[in-house]
Amino acid sequence: MSEARRKAAPSRARRKKHWALRVVGWLLALFFLGVIGAAATFFIGYQTTDIPDPNKAFQMNTTTVYYSDNETELGSFYDQNRKSVPLNQIPKTVQDAVIAAEDRTFWTNPGVSPSGMARAAFNIARGQQLQGGSTITQQYVKIMYLTQERTFSRKFSELFIATKLSRQTDKKEILEGYLNTIYFGEGAYGISAAGDAYFSEPDPKKLTVDQTALLATVLNNPSYFDPDKAVAQKRILERYRYVLDGMRIGGTISEAQYAKFSKALPKLDKPQKPGRFAGTKGYLLAMAREELETLGYTPEEISGGGLRVVTTFEIGKQNEAVRAGTTQLPKKNAGLHVGLASVRPGTGELVAMYGGVDFLKSELNWARLRARPGSSFKPFAVAAALENDRSLYDTFQGTSPIEINGEEKNNEFDRDYGAQVTLLRATKLSINTAFYDLVDKQMDDGPSKVVDAAEAAGIPKTAALERGRNQSSTVLGPDPYASPVEMANAYATFAAGGMYTPVHTIKTVTSPGNAKNFDQKDKYKPERKFDKAIADQVNFALMSVTEDGGSGERAQKLDREVAGKTGTAGGVAVEHRAKNTKCDGCLEGDDTLTSWWTGYTPQLSTSVLYRAGKTGEGDLDPFSDDAAFFGGNWPLKTWLAYMEPALGSSDEVKFDEPDPDSMDSPTPTFTPTTPSITPTTPPPSKPSDPPSTPPSTPPSTPPSTPPSTPDDPPTTKPTRPTRPPITFPTGPNDPPGEGEGGGGGGGNGNGNNQ
Repeated sequence: MSEARRKAAPSRARRKKHWALRVVGWLLALFFLGVIGAAATFFIGYQTTDIPDPNKAFQMNTTTVYYSDNETELGSFYDQNRKSVPLNQIPKTVQDAVIAAEDRTFWTNPGVSPSGMARAAFNIARGQQLQGGSTITQQYVKIMYLTQERTFSRKFSELFIATKLSRQTDKKEILEGYLNTIYFGEGAYGISAAGDAYFSEPDPKKLTVDQTALLATVLNNPSYFDPDKAVAQKRILERYRYVLDGMRIGGTISEAQYAKFSKALPKLDKPQKPGRFAGTKGYLLAMAREELETLGYTPEEISGGGLRVVTTFEIGKQNEAVRAGTTQLPKKNAGLHVGLASVRPGTGELVAMYGGVDFLKSELNWARLRARPGSSFKPFAVAAALENDRSLYDTFQGTSPIEINGEEKNNEFDRDYGAQVTLLRATKLSINTAFYDLVDKQMDDGPSKVVDAAEAAGIPKTAALERGRNQSSTVLGPDPYASPVEMANAYATFAAGGMYTPVHTIKTVTSPGNAKNFDQKDKYKPERKFDKAIADQVNFALMSVTEDGGSGERAQKLDREVAGKTGTAGGVAVEHRAKNTKCDGCLEGDDTLTSWWTGYTPQLSTSVLYRAGKTGEGDLDPFSDDAAFFGGNWPLKTWLAYMEPALGSSDEVKFDEPDPDSMDSPTPTFTPTTPSITPTTPPPSKPSDPPSTPPSTPPSTPPSTPPSTPDDPPTTKPTRPTRPPITFPTGPNDPPGEGEGGGGGGGNGNGNNQ
């Protein structure tokens, strides 16, 4: 190698080193420029930001709720209950509980939390909602001086104002303002109103330690930590213990007090709600408010944001629903509960709902509380069968009993309907054994397919419903709990030709300045769940239920094309469970616990449910002269009392006829067949027939007419077949249970024929 080339190599190395140093220098320069720029930006922002006058918007504006006509007022949300209390009248335990919950460095921090701000900035950079990281000072600034919007500009204003306020104002003054303005839920602003709302105690000095800790728990997020929500109890208890632990660490309470109070939440003692929630309107307002929260409106915005809310409830139909639910009842009705829900197919609009007599006396909404649907679940089995290439004219076992997985399953009163019955006839007469044969013997993974069809139609996916995927009795609904609101909307999916739209109560929301408007068309859009050909056939099958001899033949009084299905679920009523335990299950299956009729036209889908007793688990049978409280009797009568005036003089709309090519029959016309039947008990007479004397022996030849419908009352009540017990799961829409629940088809399926 030449001398010249040896000297060139070090020169290149030096150039690389110099280049690396330059890059490092540039990066350091950019870093310092960034720091200087950020400091300058903060300094300028701090200097140019003035503490504004207290927010006039805090003087809350009433939110008004209207019926669907956008003119008739349904009610309002103006629950601003606020009474200021000087800090010297607020005990240290109350102050320390709130500080332990929201800002444990309140007395020493500069009014802002840098780590919290960084976390909020990181969230918004990832496209998430700007939230969290707020100190007590920042929260107070947001309430008194700024809007509730979550944007960078508002957050930076909050940062500058909180910093300046913390430097210029005594922390005690900030804490006093915060404790008198923060929202605790239940329309309560400030600690005095909160004590009154949750414990009927407006004087903060009289609040106990555990009550104070719960209030501090709730204020973090009144909706998420709502003590009235059963699903929130676990997270509330965890947050409550976190607050108590902060009070223990701060020396406010002792170890013994922490051990005592952390065991359980204190008992609530709420005063009666305002009179504007009285009567049946309270159920509508409560449901509308809940939906507003799911749409992203905060409790503060709902209670005092000056919103104009237009609901889907139609005042004429709503009045008729209330009339039907309160007047079209058995003469003996003390302890009876009626739930009625009416949905417009294709839109998901809940146009009417009857949930109870008086919201102030009981907040249990019987139109939203879930119950076992019994045979009301069979239409989903029909849809599942059609989706799996079965036909309405395929035949299945109609004799009773049928053996499924080693267990005997029966028809109601153990009736026989013939060795082979079509699916169409099985639907019309609600023949249990035929549906067991279809789902559990003739379809692979049948129960799971029934669940799939139910969820597609609109029955919410729940743990109870999912359990049904592995149970032979799923077709008779032992586990798939549903409410009248949910059932009405699921049947509406078929009425709409297989198009599902989420059920809802809010049409539009208009906010002041149009800052946060909402229109149902932007959120609730129809989605195809079933082929129209399948939906048409389901409608056709359910129309047969309302024909002569069908379990819902009374629906003919509407004088329109109607499709629908009855449903009953049996078991052991709560008043009989102690006796049932003593006799080792001798009463299982004797009682009727739920009774349904869900019927629809192309214009309106309405579901009616009857229940009895304080928790809805009482025996319905004593309220009826029938063999049992069948869905084709009082539930259908109540349905008619609503549907006749609700449809009024509107033009009749007929269902689309099924395509003959999609059915295994020359024409989609139902022709009743005469089953081979050997009744074990004489068939009951129709309701209009006079009582007859039963024959001493069964007839030796089959009757020339189809057997009477299961809704026809016999002259004497026959002995009911045994039904196995079930448990009553408690969900967010379920009433509290009392011990073991009754059954109806969970094992032998005897109680769900209707």
